[in-house]
Amino acid sequence: MAINGSFNNVVFGFFAAFALIFSIFLPTVQAQQPFAPAPAPASDGTTIDQGIAYVLMLLALAVTYLIHSADVPLGV
Repeated sequence: MAINGSFNNVVFGFFAAFALIFSIFLPTVQAQQPFAPAPAPASDGTTIDQGIAYVLMLLALAVTYLIHSADVPLGV
């Protein structure tokens, strides 16, 4: 039993060292290629302006609805 337990420890140590070596050296193999430059910004601010315009139009629509619904008498 003692021989089997020590064999398991040796096998575990071998695989642990194997995994450690590959986890250290394998990413450096791919790091030799230069990184691509960052892409240019896709928006020059017009998308943000359009989003703000949509929010303001929805707000104006909601306020108009509330004002006109207050003018309608409840009994009719």
